[in-house]
Amino acid sequence: MEATKFQPKNSGKKQIFNNPLLESLTRTHISIPLTIFYGISAYLMYLGFTASSLHPLTVVGVFVFGFLLFTWIEYNVHRHVFHMLPTTKLKEEIQYKFHGVHHEYPKDKARLAMPPLVSVILATILFYGIQFVIGDYVYAFLPGFLSGYASYLAVHYIVHAFRPPKNLFKVLWVHHGIHHYKENDRAFGVSSPLWDYIYRTMPRT
Repeated sequence: MEATKFQPKNSGKKQIFNNPLLESLTRTHISIPLTIFYGISAYLMYLGFTASSLHPLTVVGVFVFGFLLFTWIEYNVHRHVFHMLPTTKLKEEIQYKFHGVHHEYPKDKARLAMPPLVSVILATILFYGIQFVIGDYVYAFLPGFLSGYASYLAVHYIVHAFRPPKNLFKVLWVHHGIHHYKENDRAFGVSSPLWDYIYRTMPRT
């Protein structure tokens, strides 16, 4: 069975839940999660430099590792979860509500980020879980990871909301545009095409 081929619409939005509260939780202005996660990252990095046992170079190195790890997770979640084969009705419904609706309505700016409430809960769980495992390294790793997530959100929003620039960043517009409008089964990297190169899922065209 092939992955679902979503047909994009140029404008409009779609209601996912009949319950108004649940529906409102699926929508957010992009400035809210960006402020939250860049803010959390900056504060944790500050603690990493001033209140942890880590050497400043270690903080920088672990931050970069956390950032790169997020880009890898971003790629794999997009490819294997959001575009999983809809072999059952349940998988088909999950796939559509989590990602299919975005493919059908890619210009819906309020549905380009995970709801902040869900994101904050996940970030809190990550903090305590990672701190339990690696101690003070959490003050460098999690800022990198969350900055990776925030950067993904920023790139994703800009690509969908604005015209492509006439500079090197145009490659991100083209890459993600191909994924949406030509090849749903290729170009899974949003913030970077790095993992598409590595896993050989670059666009055919």
